Amino acid sequence: MTAERPSRCRIVYVIIGTVDGPQTRKVRVDAIAGEEEAMGRREFEEADRDVVTESEKKLKPPAMYKVLLHNDDYTTMEFVVQILQSVFQRSHAEATAIMLHVHRNGIGVAGVYTYEVAETKVAIVDAMARQHEFPLKCTLEPT
Repeated sequence: MTAERPSRCRIVYVIIGTVDGPQTRKVRVDAIAGEEEAMGRREFEEADRDVVTESEKKLKPPAMYKVLLHNDDYTTMEFVVQILQSVFQRSHAEATAIMLHVHRNGIGVAGVYTYEVAETKVAIVDAMARQHEFPLKCTLEPT
């Protein structure tokens, strides 16, 4: 009667990169009894790494776009401040500072967003300006 050696089992924690950040996954690695001694400790560890290595493609952060307001001779300063507060969620002080920058320099950055968000904000500003019969021009450009 021969006594059987219990098979070895390892739990290995693997860290992988995902869209939501690094995640740890638990992976079970079974080794046949005596396999570690037969392969040698170093070779077994290399084989272990080959078995449990997982890789996921790392994603680049999305491209960012500046939403620009352009100065004109007809749009009132109060309307520009109202736009900056309602569409871009700026405080009254920030909105006034941006409006004065646009007034003095001809153009100013209202905010920096991903493409879809920037495009939506430009469309909202254009619709509000048309509704109030102002020729306010709002554009976007890559950062």
